[in-house]
Amino acid sequence: MGEKWVAPDGRPARGARWMRATWRNLPAGPYRVGCEAGLAVPGADGDPLLTDHYFPRAAGEPAGEDFPTLLVRSPYGRGVPWAPLYGILFAEQGFHVVVQSCRGTGGSGGAFHFWRNEEADGHAAVAWLRQQPWFNGALGTIGASYQGYLQWLLAQDPPPELRAMVVQVGLHDPYAYFHGGGALHLENALVSGTGMAHQHRGNGDFLRAALRLRRWLRRADRLPARGGTRPGEPYATDGPAGELPWLAELLTLTDGADPYWRGAAAEVAAGRRTVPTCLVGGWQDVFADQTIEQYRRLRAAGGRTALLIGPWTHASAFRQGWPEVFAESLAWLRAQLCGERAGLRPSPVRVHVGAAGGAGAWRELADWPPAPGGAAGRWYPTAEHGLGRRAPGGAAPVGEFRHDPADPTPSVGGPLLTPGAGRRDNRALEARADVLTFTGPALAEPLEVLGPVAARLRVTADGAPDGRSFDLFARLCEVDARGRSVNVCDGLVRVRGGAVEPREAVVSMGSAAHRFAAGHRMRLQISGGAFPRFAPPTAAPDGGTAPVRVVLHPGSALELP
Repeated sequence: MGEKWVAPDGRPARGARWMRATWRNLPAGPYRVGCEAGLAVPGADGDPLLTDHYFPRAAGEPAGEDFPTLLVRSPYGRGVPWAPLYGILFAEQGFHVVVQSCRGTGGSGGAFHFWRNEEADGHAAVAWLRQQPWFNGALGTIGASYQGYLQWLLAQDPPPELRAMVVQVGLHDPYAYFHGGGALHLENALVSGTGMAHQHRGNGDFLRAALRLRRWLRRADRLPARGGTRPGEPYATDGPAGELPWLAELLTLTDGADPYWRGAAAEVAAGRRTVPTCLVGGWQDVFADQTIEQYRRLRAAGGRTALLIGPWTHASAFRQGWPEVFAESLAWLRAQLCGERAGLRPSPVRVHVGAAGGAGAWRELADWPPAPGGAAGRWYPTAEHGLGRRAPGGAAPVGEFRHDPADPTPSVGGPLLTPGAGRRDNRALEARADVLTFTGPALAEPLEVLGPVAARLRVTADGAPDGRSFDLFARLCEVDARGRSVNVCDGLVRVRGGAVEPREAVVSMGSAAHRFAAGHRMRLQISGGAFPRFAPPTAAPDGGTAPVRVVLHPGSALELP
């Protein structure tokens, strides 16, 4: 801080400048942008972590310490799209932006692991910042997906300079991401691993790896027939995970109490009030549940927080949603780091309430979930495949399906990292014999669902009498006047220990903000899986994949907020 900083002459890379120039719907900042690329910043153990420094330029070249600093730590490389998304856009607005490659990625030294080194390396980056003459002591962090997780790890023991965080579609609990509901989230896990292993090597390498993964997933339904002592084992030794030891560990260590997972979840940071935190999510994002849980924990601790949830998937938040996400992020950082609070909205929560045909509207709320204002309540499946407000009488089953692991029920849309994510037409899926549907009457008036959704199912399972596990997948859809059925929210739970006698299983379907149109109908969809989004249970002890017949009994219900 004592020496005078002289801004170097470097500029951002040409590809980053070109991409920024194409974003004509984003406001241009008052500053030109300079760049110091490839700085070797020591990690916690001294390994060099390659880092790029973006900074504002202006007429007269004002002193560097006039601007606060944003830290972005990432395993995805430091080039496109991160250089323009964070480095250029925020430096234009008057921030130093430091983009650092995690160890083992982007030319940085050491070996990558999902969490073991990252908290210490984050603190090492802050220690380096303290030594820079342009650092004025005001620090914020920003980033998406795993970059958001790295922010939570730093905030486990927050440095005194850390005054703001912006976590965009990010996680805080890796175990819940990979194994939530008791089943391996196979497709998203493999896409995440492929992205983290290849994206930092350049777009060409990443594209080739993505194509290999796509081909592998087409035949992955045959892998469970090999058996294995652990549910993820067939997928850990074949295909993408076979090349990544850290990913193979994540797939096979399915017990959340295993010492392996100790220290993985940044629960301390997500439940303290120390750092003002802006949370950005999407209703079809893979981390939507974790974003809402982060908000709940911060609010319960009395922390300063804001929540924005749009109609986005994980990827579309940075395409169609980026103008909204950027404006929200910039306003929060200016308020916390620069004292400019005029851009903050008055309410802590802003959500997009979806509707059929991609319509919908933004709504500002005092909290999430909002205070009850009506009663959607319980809707009960009937033997006639209906969905009504009265529970059916008698003891006769209301439906059944046969799930065959050799021909698994496919996944369609929903919170995925692949291009098929989001709200999709489910009619072909619902025509399968292994999918049950229960459809309500045409609504006389619009019905809004704002909050958590669940299916409480009473089931027995033939074919799993020896205690083998089976899965229950539940999905809420909106059916329009033409019969098109589009998913709103869903979830899966693994039922362990079999079900000879009726037993209750609760399928958490996440949260929703959706307005069902008058004349449309609600539909509850139930099946035994969604492959390859979720891996099926371990194969039978004899190496086979025995089908399971699941019977749905009275007392089952769709629970709406």
